[in-house]
Amino acid sequence: MENGSYTLRIKDISKAFPGVIALDKVSIDIRAGSVHALMGENGAGKSTLMKCLFGIYDPDSGEILLDGKPVRFENSRQALDAGISMIHQELLPIPLRSVMENLWLGRYPQYSIGPFKFVDHKKMYQDSVALFKKLNMDIDSNVWVRELSASKIQSVEIAKAVSNKAKVIIMDEPTSSLTEHEVSQLFEIIRRLRDEGVAVIYISHKIEEILAISDEVSIMRDGRLMGTYPARELTTDQIIKYMVGRELSHRFPPKDNVPGETIMEVKNLSSLNPRSFRDVSFTLGRGEILGIGGLVGAQRTELVESIFGLRPVESGRIVINGREAAIKTPGQAKAKKLALVTEERRATGIIPMRSVKDNMLLANIRRYVGPLGLISEKQGDKDSADMIKALNVKTPGGKTLIRDLSGGNQQKVLFARWLLTEPDILIMDEPTRGIDVGAKYEIYSIIIDLAKQGKGIIMISSEMPELLGISDRIMVMCEGKVTGFLDGKSATQEEIMRLAAKFIDG
Repeated sequence: MENGSYTLRIKDISKAFPGVIALDKVSIDIRAGSVHALMGENGAGKSTLMKCLFGIYDPDSGEILLDGKPVRFENSRQALDAGISMIHQELLPIPLRSVMENLWLGRYPQYSIGPFKFVDHKKMYQDSVALFKKLNMDIDSNVWVRELSASKIQSVEIAKAVSNKAKVIIMDEPTSSLTEHEVSQLFEIIRRLRDEGVAVIYISHKIEEILAISDEVSIMRDGRLMGTYPARELTTDQIIKYMVGRELSHRFPPKDNVPGETIMEVKNLSSLNPRSFRDVSFTLGRGEILGIGGLVGAQRTELVESIFGLRPVESGRIVINGREAAIKTPGQAKAKKLALVTEERRATGIIPMRSVKDNMLLANIRRYVGPLGLISEKQGDKDSADMIKALNVKTPGGKTLIRDLSGGNQQKVLFARWLLTEPDILIMDEPTRGIDVGAKYEIYSIIIDLAKQGKGIIMISSEMPELLGISDRIMVMCEGKVTGFLDGKSATQEEIMRLAAKFIDG
C-alpha cells in the first residue's frame, strides 16, 4: 500500500507521565475514506494517543504524518485548522448560549460596517439550519443548550465536527448518550462521511457497534498496540481477548446474592414536574439488585434523583425499614442510609482537580473533623487506602489527581465515596457508562458483593444485556410510568423493549 492511501500515519508515538508510561511506540495508519476503530480497556492509552494527535499533549517521541507531511500541533486550534476534529467523550458545551452559538464558537460569521465587525446572526442561523438538514438532525438552532437532552447535545457536537470540513474526525464514545434510533442516524452520517473520503477514528467500548460500523480495528493494551485487524475478520471473543489479555468466557460474574425482606417501598410517587414521572410504585428487598430499564425520556434518572431528594415530588410516599421517610434533600437521604452514584461521572461525580483521597472522603467529610474543626488526615488516609485496596483501584496512591485515572477507576472511587457513608440502599445511574469490558466485570463483581452484604441495589442501565446479567428483577419505564416488572432470570431483551416502548394513554 502506497503512503498516499493514508490520510494519517501515527509512527512510534511515546508519552510518559510521572510513574507511568502511557504510550509505548504506538504506530497506527488511518486510511482515507474509512472508519478505523480504536479499542482497549480504560487506561490502555487510547485517549492519550488522541490527545497527542489533537495537540492537547506533546508526545515525547515519534512522528505524526497528515497527508504525507509531518505535523506537530501545539494546541487544538492548530489541529482543527489542519483538518482534524475531535468529539470528546465528556461533553462540555456552554449551556447558557444557543445551539448555533455553540456550533460556530470561535468562528462566528461576521459582517463589517466601516472599521467595526459584528456577528452575522442571520447567516449563522441559516448555516446552522442547513447543516442540521444535511445531517437529518431535528434540532432548533435558537434554543439554549441547557434545554437539550444529553443525546441532543451529543448530536450538536457531531454537527460541529462535520462543519469543520475535517479530513479526520475522532469520535470518542459518540453513542454513550444516544437512543437506538439516534445511533442508526449517526451510523448513516458516518457512512456518508466515509463515502466522501473522510477518515473517522471511532473509539467505543461497545463491541457490537465496532463490528457494525468499522472497516479496521486497532486494539491497545497497557499503552501498546496489540494489532490492527480487518473488522470483518474479528469476533466479540477475539476482541475481548486482545483487549484484556485473557479469555473472558463469561461477561458477568456468577450471581449468588439472595434477596431478603423488603427494605424500601416507593408508593405512588409523582414528580412536581407534570411532564416527568407519575404514580410510580415498587419495592426493594435487602440484598436485591433491582434494575430499571427504559429508553431515553423514560424519566428513570428523574425518579431516582427525586428519591434521593435532588428533585421535588408532588405526592407519594417512601417507606424505609417499615417507617415513612421524609426526604427532601440529599442530606436527609444520606441520614436514611441512601447513596446515589450519578450518571454523569464528570459533571456531577468527580472533582477533577482534587485527589483520589479527597474525592473518596467528600460525602462523609464530617466523620474526619475533630473537636477543633480540623480534618484528621490520619483517619482519612487509612480509610481511603482501605478502599483503594478493597475495590482494586488502579492508582499510584491516594494523593493522585482523580482526573489522571481511567474512567473505570474513577467510577470505583465514586463507589468508595458512598460506601464510606455505610449505606443500606445504593442507587446507581448507568454505573458502567463509558467503561471497558474488563472494568465492567469488576464493577459487576462489586455490585453483587454489596448485594451479598445485604444492601439493596437500584441500578439504571440502558444496556439490556447488563440488566439481564445483573438484575434479580427488572422494572421497565416508559414516558414516566412503570410499564411492567420482569424476573431477571427469565426476562428477554424483546420483553424489555416491548415494555420500554409501550404506548401509554394519558
